Amino acid sequence: MTREQLTVPKADFTSYYGRQVVKATPWESDIPFYLFAGGLAGGSSLLGAGADLTGRPHLRRNARITSVVALSASMLALVHDLGRPMKFYNMLRVFKPTSPMSVGTWILTAYAPGNVVAGASEIARLLPVRFGILSTLLDWAARPGGIAAGMLAPAVASYTAVLLTDTSTPAWHDAHRELPFVFVGSAAAASGGFGMLVAPVSEAGPARKLAVAGAIAELAVEHRMEQSMGLSAEALHHGKPGRLIRASKILTAVGATGALLFGGRSRVAAAASGLALMAGSACTRFGVFEAGIESAHDPKYTVIPQRERLNRRRAAEAAARDAETARATDQET
Repeated sequence: MTREQLTVPKADFTSYYGRQVVKATPWESDIPFYLFAGGLAGGSSLLGAGADLTGRPHLRRNARITSVVALSASMLALVHDLGRPMKFYNMLRVFKPTSPMSVGTWILTAYAPGNVVAGASEIARLLPVRFGILSTLLDWAARPGGIAAGMLAPAVASYTAVLLTDTSTPAWHDAHRELPFVFVGSAAAASGGFGMLVAPVSEAGPARKLAVAGAIAELAVEHRMEQSMGLSAEALHHGKPGRLIRASKILTAVGATGALLFGGRSRVAAAASGLALMAGSACTRFGVFEAGIESAHDPKYTVIPQRERLNRRRAAEAAARDAETARATDQET
C-alpha cells in the first residue's frame, strides 16, 4: 500500500486576508474611567470604615465623601456607555451567576445604599443647618452603612476585572488568573493615595499602609500576569498601551517609595506621593483597556495561541495512542 503525497504545501493560515478574528468591544473611554472610579470608590469605602472604627474623623469623612463621589462618577460613566439608564434597571430583573455583568450589577446594587448613607452623613455634617430627624437617622446609620460598604469593597474593586476577562478579547481573557488581583491592588493604591492627599499626616497612617501594600501587590501580580499571558502580553508593551503601562509602573513605584519614606513626615510629600499613586492606578486601568482593544484588532493574538493549543492537544492524543499501543504490544508478548 502506497501513501499519497501532498502536492500543495501546508497552508500557514493567519486569518482571512489578515483581518481581525474577534470583534473588538464597542466600549469607549467611559469604561476605563468607570473601572478606575469604581476601584477608588471601593478602596475608599474600606479606608473609611477602618478610620471610623479607629477614631480618625478627618480620614473617615474624606474617605466616605470620596467613595460616594467616585461611585456616582463611576455609575454615570457606566450609564452613559449603556446609552439608557433603563438598561441598568433591566439587568436587575434577573440574577445570572454565570454572567459577570449580572453579578456585578447586583454587587453595585448591594454596595451603593451603605456607601451613600455613610457619605451623605458626612456631607450633612458639613452643612450649616441640621435637618432634624433626617440628620439623626443619617448619623445613626452611618457606621453600619460604612461597614457594610467596606465589606463589599473587595468585590467592587475586582468584579470589573472578571467582566473584562470573561470576553473573547485576547489580552483580557489571557489575564483572567491575575487581573482581578491587579485591579484590587490598583484600587488600594489609588484610595490610599487619595487618603494621603486629603487627610492630615497624623491620621493618614492607614492610608499610607494601604497605598504601599496595594502598590506592591499591583506591581508584583502584574509582573506575574505578563509572564503567564503568553503572546498577548505583547499588547501591553507596544504603542499607546505600552506607554500607559510603563507610566503606571513608574508612577506606582515612585508613589509607593515616597509614601513609605517621606509620607509620614511631610504633608507635601504625602500629597505628591498620593497623586502619583492615583495617576498610576488610572494608567493601569486605561493601559489594560487599550491593550485589549489592540489585541482584538491583530489576528495573531487569536490564531497563534489557538494553533498552539491544537498542536498540544494533538501531541497529547498521539502520546496517549502510542502508550496504548505499547501496552497492547507488551500484553501480546
